[in-house]
Amino acid sequence: KQWYQRRVRVKRINLSGSMAGNFWMSSHYGQWIISEERVLEAQQRDSKSLSVDDVKKLHIFFANFIQALGETNKLRQQVIATATVYFKRFYILTSFKSIDPFLMAPTCIFLASKVEECGAIPIQRLITVCSSLIKSRFCFAMTSDFVYRPQHVLECEFYLLEMMDCCLIVHQPYRPLTLYAENLGGPEVLNTAWHIVNDSLRCDVILTHPPHMIALSALHMAAVIHNNDNAMKWFSELTISMDKITEVSEKIIQLYELWRSFDEKKETPSILFRMPRPRTSHSGSLSGSRCSTPSAMR
Repeated sequence: KQWYQRRVRVKRINLSGSMAGNFWMSSHYGQWIISEERVLEAQQRDSKSLSVDDVKKLHIFFANFIQALGETNKLRQQVIATATVYFKRFYILTSFKSIDPFLMAPTCIFLASKVEECGAIPIQRLITVCSSLIKSRFCFAMTSDFVYRPQHVLECEFYLLEMMDCCLIVHQPYRPLTLYAENLGGPEVLNTAWHIVNDSLRCDVILTHPPHMIALSALHMAAVIHNNDNAMKWFSELTISMDKITEVSEKIIQLYELWRSFDEKKETPSILFRMPRPRTSHSGSLSGSRCSTPSAMR
């Protein structure tokens, strides 16, 4: 961390106007760029049973689960990233006790696959993959079988849509990342930056910062890692305060520090045991999950 900070210089960058799509006119910018204070408030919502670090570790775990679920279904990274953002948006507004995150995770994948136009995944196949993953790769987190059925995913999708106020378009850092990387030459910086962007989905920068700033941060971190003089020269010739890029980088570095100390197999069962649980009605429908939908999140 200190080595990275020493390499940072105060420079100026002006690339926001080249963002793909109209991010500045989108609901992502208008309703879903959230303040750090609002994020902290959400992380403290279940403070009676979970610490802030516990909540962060839960998001790391379920981002890993969503990633595995998407990869097993052979989905593009864009779909997996959008599903992860949906998951974060839902739980930034309400407690884990509203809907079981083991149900919300496949529901986010199901909705994202439709929104990103890769074709909706057959729900039964999605349920089968969830059950298989929980019995194998994630058996440490759930000792019982995956109990949810297609009707639960469809009902959960309704609550997810309601909570997000039907704001489904997510602007991801991948496109600006590839556009900016064209100026740098060589694949190694882009490849490393791409992995950093993927990792950043496990923290909250996608909720608090515009995607092009995350792309620039990942590129700068990758340039430092590879000691790429051409990339560093490119950054020195641009014109936005480096402080904002460094702010994103600090958040990602904090994620790596927490992630490195997180023994997922050992700690997750205890955190899940303490996590507030949703209520389920005798009919098998979801209860306790209706939450008021916000008109805006600024």
